Amino acid sequence: MKRGIKLLATAVIGLAILGFAMPDKKKKDPKPNDGVARKWTSKKVKKPKTVVLPCGIEYTITYAGNGPQTKLGDRVSALYTGRLMNDTVFDASSRHGNQPFSFHPGKGGEVIAGWDTVFKYLRAGDRAIMKLPAKYAYGSQARPGIPANSDLKFEVEVLDVVAKPEKWDATGKDTITTPSGLKIVMFESHPDSLLPKKGQTVTVDYSGYFLNGTMFDSSVDRGMPFAFPLGLGRVIAGWDEGIALLHEGERAQLIIPYQLAYGAAGRPPQIPAKSVLVFDVHLINIQ
Repeated sequence: MKRGIKLLATAVIGLAILGFAMPDKKKKDPKPNDGVARKWTSKKVKKPKTVVLPCGIEYTITYAGNGPQTKLGDRVSALYTGRLMNDTVFDASSRHGNQPFSFHPGKGGEVIAGWDTVFKYLRAGDRAIMKLPAKYAYGSQARPGIPANSDLKFEVEVLDVVAKPEKWDATGKDTITTPSGLKIVMFESHPDSLLPKKGQTVTVDYSGYFLNGTMFDSSVDRGMPFAFPLGLGRVIAGWDEGIALLHEGERAQLIIPYQLAYGAAGRPPQIPAKSVLVFDVHLINIQ
């Protein structure tokens, strides 16, 4: 299967996240009218406390969310508005279609250091204001709308915190083996749903693992399901065969011998030679 889109490794905050909307103080759980779906709720903090970290970064949680706490390895999606210290807006999610921005706090290289530092203290549903000294933002490098050596202020809202995927436990479940050697373990069946046909576009969420449980790729971790035309050789043979046997909405584990994956050569350095691959897949829809 072809690799999914890689996460951007850049020191610049992705320019694709929504402008933070200041909450209506009269409402217990204000939800900005921005068209963004919110899974978690929040409650206004009556007396917000500003936390000053030893490094000089400051953050204030203005609305406390009821979602999970951020942990290392989690994927966080957030909305934001970025300002200079004189309150001039230099970037905002509202300028990019209110598209939530996803990244992995603490991983490094995906966002500026100040974001990595503050988000580990936040949970889903939180809204916060953080003030970052220049060295934890863009430092001496000027950016569009950001002069060199600028301290920055961000108003952020944590939409969701998603734990790193773990390989599904197939212990005790029946395994179907096809003549090609592909093995399929069903986790969720929808026999009355449609089966995909050759040439149709299928959208799949997946996580790929080696037999030892090490994950090497995941659309779930990226928050970006993968779409492809079925049966046209656009993915590895084990996927073309396995997905064709699933009904829309079903979840299954595909255990793919190397002959139906990347062959005897593998795909170094990521996929070693003769690698048997395990994919936890969810056939989301068929078009």
